[in-house]
Amino acid sequence: MINRNPDGDGAAERLERRWFAAFKAASGVRAECEELLEAMERTEQAWNRARARLSELEALRDALGQELAELETADSSAASRASVMSAA
Repeated sequence: MINRNPDGDGAAERLERRWFAAFKAASGVRAECEELLEAMERTEQAWNRARARLSELEALRDALGQELAELETADSSAASRASVMSAA
C-alpha cells in the first residue's frame, strides 16, 4: 500500500514549479546579458574607430593650421616689403 501525503505532494509540486520558473527567468536574463555583452563589444569597437578617426582629423587640422599660419606670415612679410618699397 502506498502512503501519500497530500500536503507533502502539493509542497513538492509548488517547489518544482518555482524551480522551473526561476530556471526560465535565469535563462532569459542570461540571454539578455549575452546580448548586452555583444552590444558593448560593438560599441567599444565603434568607439575605438571613432577615436582613431578623430586623432587623424585633429592631426590633419593641426598640419593645415600650421600651413595656413605660415602662408599668413609670408603674406604679411610680402605686404610689408611692398609697402616699404612703394614708400621709397
